[in-house]
Amino acid sequence: MTRPQASEAAPYYSRYIDLITSDDIVTTLSEQLSETTEFLSTISEEKSLHRYADDKWSIREVLNHVNDTERVFLHRAFWFARGFPDSLPGFDQNIGVDAAQGNNVSWQAHLEEFRNVRQATLSFFKNLPEDGWSRSGVASYNPVTVRALAYIIAGHVEHHRNVIQDRYL
Repeated sequence: MTRPQASEAAPYYSRYIDLITSDDIVTTLSEQLSETTEFLSTISEEKSLHRYADDKWSIREVLNHVNDTERVFLHRAFWFARGFPDSLPGFDQNIGVDAAQGNNVSWQAHLEEFRNVRQATLSFFKNLPEDGWSRSGVASYNPVTVRALAYIIAGHVEHHRNVIQDRYL
């Protein structure tokens, strides 16, 4: 498989896709599971409630957002890979974070959720037929391929891992 072309997703998503340099996205997603879990496991329950500014999410809310966003992008990949023709809506990340009340969920529960969500992502992509990778659809009013969605998922995690490291820790 090859990396997605710029035309396979809205320009906004290049900020995530470009963080992933590998041509083997399934291996990247698998390695990222262990690397990210190891990194996040170093954060204490107390530290997970930290915000680097009053108007920013806590680390728990960031991981909650990562988990929710991976679910959304995986659903999009599933929908398009299976050939469903209907467009999918966008989502407002702030509405999701507020409704989830992530600070009321333990840090360990967020970590377990991350592992479970990523395992589902891996299971889907490991079993995806070859022609499924190049299928596409419209989400948030923009065309996107399944291949690009896999890279967006990995890049989104990488982006937020960097944000946690650089701004929170």
